[in-house]
Amino acid sequence: MAAGIARVPSCYYRHLILKNKNGLSASLAVSTSLKKMVTNAAAAASSSINHGEYRSIAERVSLEKEIKKSKFIAIAAPISDEESALSFLSEVRDPRATHNCWAFKVGQHSRCNDDGEPSGTAGKPIQSAILSSHIDRVMVVVIRYFGGIKLGTGGLVRAYGGVTSECLRNAPTCLVKSKVPVAMEVPFDLLGLVQHQLQHFQVEDIEQDYETGKDGFAMVSFKVDFDQVEKLENAVKANCSRQLVFYKQ
Repeated sequence: MAAGIARVPSCYYRHLILKNKNGLSASLAVSTSLKKMVTNAAAAASSSINHGEYRSIAERVSLEKEIKKSKFIAIAAPISDEESALSFLSEVRDPRATHNCWAFKVGQHSRCNDDGEPSGTAGKPIQSAILSSHIDRVMVVVIRYFGGIKLGTGGLVRAYGGVTSECLRNAPTCLVKSKVPVAMEVPFDLLGLVQHQLQHFQVEDIEQDYETGKDGFAMVSFKVDFDQVEKLENAVKANCSRQLVFYKQ
């Protein structure tokens, strides 16, 4: 058996971007609408994974192995959701191969596919190897080129599960913190101070809307690490001369 590990550039983790598209002008209506939008966006984000920390692979990796003259190539990549998983599959699958079997996991959601192998001998072993690795938001595609020798049911399970486990075992991992959508109404004269605090907490996807709030206020939305929400709110309140309204889950 010959095996080798290869690394390729990391995939981009896509995150939820909060935008106000309603264009309402009444301050009460704006606040109610924005609060509902933040709550719905946060609920949508938490439907795939609960707010917290999870371990994922830091970059795309592949492992090639020959088993009884059949070549197996396992390719693993970080994903953000099912859409990105299927996009990754379409990118790496080889139509010339005998089988392109796969599985992925995003939070509590996972799927697998045998792609023509006997039921339960390919997709399920790949999925089980992913679950055993305790790695989240990851997809593994195992491409098989048949070498003329049948492996049998047990042999297939061992082959697909084994190359997946070895591929993930060799993959560099990282700890990822889930993001929480937050928005607030900020007076124009405090925007500089608030921006400074947002930069200090390294928030992402900052958006400012000057047309939707009451006169003299801007709607500022962003995403922040789940464990930094309360600290950010306290820091902003401590450094501002007025109370600001926060909308979060």
